[in-house]
Amino acid sequence: MIVYELRCSAGHGFEAWFRNSLAYDQQHASHQISCPICGDAGVSKAPMAPRIGRSDRNIRDAERESREGQVRQTQPSAEQFNPEQLRLVLSKIAELNQHIASTCDYVGKSFPEEARKIHYGETEHREIYGEASPSEAAELREEGITIATVPWIRRNDS
Repeated sequence: MIVYELRCSAGHGFEAWFRNSLAYDQQHASHQISCPICGDAGVSKAPMAPRIGRSDRNIRDAERESREGQVRQTQPSAEQFNPEQLRLVLSKIAELNQHIASTCDYVGKSFPEEARKIHYGETEHREIYGEASPSEAAELREEGITIATVPWIRRNDS
């Protein structure tokens, strides 16, 4: 088992476990690895220090995480964010969400199908938003379909 520190093209850092380096290379080449934060498939290895002196328990935990397909996000340090910055970022994301919801058609889980229909001229052009898995998003990008992954804040107040 090997753990890599990975980064997406948006700069998000996370760890992922692989059976060996060849497994990483194969999954990377077939765009099966995506950022757990934004879904971006533009992932690459980040520089990292070697891990030395792992206990048997840590190895068992790592193997279990790998089997379960868990990916752990690297947490930002306390110096990276302060409450005011976080509030501002969340506010801007909420504004973006509102703009998208008011100017685009929601197509839900049929997003990949609808995006293809628009791209290939099978239906009239319109702005849409919806849901796609990381692998579906990677396939759309490979087909030359321009899409963006946007964080969505679910409102809890009715």
